[in-house]
Amino acid sequence: MLDPNKTIQFSIKDEREEEMRQTMLTVYTALKEKGYNPISQIVGYILSEDPTYITTHNNARNLIRRLDRDELLQALVKNYLKSSENK
Repeated sequence: MLDPNKTIQFSIKDEREEEMRQTMLTVYTALKEKGYNPISQIVGYILSEDPTYITTHNNARNLIRRLDRDELLQALVKNYLKSSENK
């Protein structure tokens, strides 16, 4: 139960990162289902911004194109470094 005396912090940035994470999981799954190497395909897309690296299966191509690549790269690096600190 929430404490009514505490203030809950709302962060649009956290919400946006969760949206990106969900999108990337959907894209990853769609690529895997179609038999592609999801990591290679996603990296190819990020480096080139060529949407043909991403399958249209489960609307993955349209979903990933909604993400800002710079914002996505920042989130990826941030999370990579954060996970490295926990080791």
